Amino acid sequence: MPSGVKDIQLTELKDIILQLNKTVSEQNALIASLQKSLDERTAEDAKKDRIIADLEAQLAFLKQKLFGSTSEMKKAPFPGQLSLFDTPEEEAPVQVEPEIIEVKGYKKERKPKATYDEMFANLPVKQVPVDTLTEEQKTCGVCGIKMVPIGHEVIRTEIKYTEPKLERIEYIATTYECPKCKETEDPQFIKDEGEPALIPGSYASSSLAAHVMYAKYVLGMPLYRQEKDLARLGAEISRTSMAHWIIYCAQNYLEPVYGYLHRLLIKRRYLMADETPIQVLKEPDRRPQSKSYVWLVRTGEDGEVPIILYRYTPTRAGKNAEAILKDAEEGFYLMVDGYQGYNKLTQAKRCCCYAHIRRYLLQAIPKGHERDYTEPAVQGFMYCDKLFAYERRYLEQGLSFKQIYNRRLKDEKPIIEAFLAWADRQNPQSGDRLIRALNYINGCRPYMMTYLEDGHCSLTNNASENSIRPVVLGRKNWLFSDTQDGANASMTLFSLIETAKANGLDPQKYLSHLLEYRPNGSMSDAELDLLMPWSET
Repeated sequence: MPSGVKDIQLTELKDIILQLNKTVSEQNALIASLQKSLDERTAEDAKKDRIIADLEAQLAFLKQKLFGSTSEMKKAPFPGQLSLFDTPEEEAPVQVEPEIIEVKGYKKERKPKATYDEMFANLPVKQVPVDTLTEEQKTCGVCGIKMVPIGHEVIRTEIKYTEPKLERIEYIATTYECPKCKETEDPQFIKDEGEPALIPGSYASSSLAAHVMYAKYVLGMPLYRQEKDLARLGAEISRTSMAHWIIYCAQNYLEPVYGYLHRLLIKRRYLMADETPIQVLKEPDRRPQSKSYVWLVRTGEDGEVPIILYRYTPTRAGKNAEAILKDAEEGFYLMVDGYQGYNKLTQAKRCCCYAHIRRYLLQAIPKGHERDYTEPAVQGFMYCDKLFAYERRYLEQGLSFKQIYNRRLKDEKPIIEAFLAWADRQNPQSGDRLIRALNYINGCRPYMMTYLEDGHCSLTNNASENSIRPVVLGRKNWLFSDTQDGANASMTLFSLIETAKANGLDPQKYLSHLLEYRPNGSMSDAELDLLMPWSET
């Protein structure tokens, strides 16, 4: 074949090869582009799957919160199931390897059923003779002689309800004159004015005002409902009048008692605090829908007389907690949750609440994995649960505060150290509720060992949560305070009522006693001390 033809064929082959290479290159680029798109789509699908899983978990969590049990106690594991802890009661510090650790379930013993004498010990007893037999039944069926009584016995008990009533009391004043001077140009008269009214120009008595306060702040009955209830008893008393009674009595008679309780509170070494939102409609330069706050500060579980105080503030700023405890003695212990606003209290030794930590971990456990000890959230929960098990044991054994201090260092400190080491090893995926729990734990790290310094300190802030619950329940009924004066009066009333209840007093009788006595700002601390709920008077 001529060389010219070969050259032409070679050139054509080269062109074909170049075109094929170009086509291959384009196909490779297309494949790479498609692969990239596929990878992006796969990543998006995986992200959507995580979002769907998170939403399903949130839905299950919300269903549990709305319809499920509210107990934070885990059920006992299956027989033979290994747990995170296995600590003989009096042996060396606990090993923290999950394979060898066990926790025994806690079973609450059922209390025996109370007898009538126990249930109604404080009620007056009226005995009613029973006489339902006919004369024929009282005649002996054998000899026909009338039977005679030979003994008596109680055959049944019933509790009778007597409807409350209102009485109108009119105080009659007597006017006196001098019989000798009455014939002169300057006759002399004097009138017995009696005791002044509880509220000037008002018909409110101390017993009625105390009942209104009790119904609102203990029973959670808003004033408009009380208005209807009093009308049923025959008295047309408006809710506006009752609101005025509450504010006037709080400002003029109860505020000095509140102030003295506050002065006693800040002298105590072991304190607890919490806060919850309320709504106050008429605040300067704020919308009615703005969220205001109630601060609770109470004494700790130190065995001394309990004091529980509430204060209203327009905001949740930490400076409010600082203002409440600004005069507290340096170095007191303060048990609170993880809210960072309490960092303002630099003079306090802050303790963290392990109930809050355990609650976050409980919420992070996926549905159906409550007994799966390979699940990180379950492991974290069990570390906290072991601390609670030790605290229950100390209480059951009746240990002194000094003994509790020593036992905590031996039993609980290794658990906390292992717990923090466990938290450092966790690396949950984005969107996992475990991240929220770990963030909360990390925020509490500086305070997690503080309670070990003193046996009087508590493991949890549950006492504060229990004390703030009456405000939360009341808020669901009366919804809001109209004015700042009303909010302040409510906090004064809550403080006296809850402190009275904590000291074993009937709060309505205590309020009635205070209003009869009518404390004032000129009274000394010694005089006010006689009015405290723990006073023998």
